[in-house]
Amino acid sequence: MTHILIVDDSPKDANEVKDILEKEGYQTSAASSGEEGVQKAIDIKPDIVLMDVVMPGLNGFQATRKITKNPETKFIKVIIVSSKNMDSDKAWAKMQGASDFLVKPVSSEQLLSSIKKSL
Repeated sequence: MTHILIVDDSPKDANEVKDILEKEGYQTSAASSGEEGVQKAIDIKPDIVLMDVVMPGLNGFQATRKITKNPETKFIKVIIVSSKNMDSDKAWAKMQGASDFLVKPVSSEQLLSSIKKSL
């Protein structure tokens, strides 16, 4: 079963994504900060991480870089899911190792398509 880690400091946003994924049969875990997301990626080795950007402490770009550059976790696909919508944000996400960039609010179709593409 595909395991997806949702990293988002907004419980509302995280639960919406969780509901979409679990209806499709994905196993989910959640983290509410960049630091927790990086640690959970190391501990549980999910197939995909859905990463918010704007979070206190370690932001999503920094957390993505830590996951994609660590030999233990570099195989994990990271999809940025953020309210940021500038071309520079999308370019920066790619430079950090993200495999895709989705803009909130994300539709279930967009989310599931990006996940399938990343697997």
